[in-house]
Amino acid sequence: MKQTNNQAVSLPQAQQLVDNWIKTIGVRYFSELTNLAILTEEVGELARLMARKYGDQSYKKSDEGKDLGDEMADVLWVLICLANQTGVDLNVAFLKNMEKKTNRDKDRHQNNEKLK
Repeated sequence: MKQTNNQAVSLPQAQQLVDNWIKTIGVRYFSELTNLAILTEEVGELARLMARKYGDQSYKKSDEGKDLGDEMADVLWVLICLANQTGVDLNVAFLKNMEKKTNRDKDRHQNNEKLK
């Protein structure tokens, strides 16, 4: 699969793009536990930026030039790696999860006084 330049890709395409990159440029996947640690690290970097942009923390010199979308993409990248390694089809998993949430929460949020 050819890598795209700023074109939308589906979850299956994203999984394939990451797998191709790992096999041609990245040599091999890191172990699942290493990738879990990396995912935690990437989520922390995203949290740091969010706390500075939307929270009460002020920016530091080291935060300059950080891009929110890039940090989110780092999280997505490692999550895709983990999905590929463990045989999870993220498209199927996402659709099942949406159905679960819809069935579970169809009235819950509408009836939540805190959200009105």
